[in-house]
Parts: sequence; structure tokens; C-alpha cells
Amino acid sequence: MTDYKKLYHLLFNAITDSLEALGHLDLPTATRLLEEAQIKAEEIILSEE
Repeated sequence: MTDYKKLYHLLFNAITDSLEALGHLDLPTATRLLEEAQIKAEEIILSEE
């Protein structure tokens, strides 16, 4: 069974960190953080199927 609480925390933290990077106009870091979180979340979902 997928642990959606874990996924929520993973994505929420990545969004928070990305917004902080955007506040510093650091677009590459913001993009990287979101892409990495997306990949991790997908891996978690696929590994639990």
C-alpha cells in the first residue's frame, strides 16, 4: 500500500525548498529540486505496486 503521507512530505519539502531558491532567483536549483522530488515520488509509487 502506498504511503501517501511519506509522498506528501517528500513533495511538500521539495516545494518549500524550491520556493526558497526561487526567492533568491536561483532557477536551476528550484528546477532541480522539483525534478528530483518528482523522480523520487515516482520511484516510490512504482516500487510499491
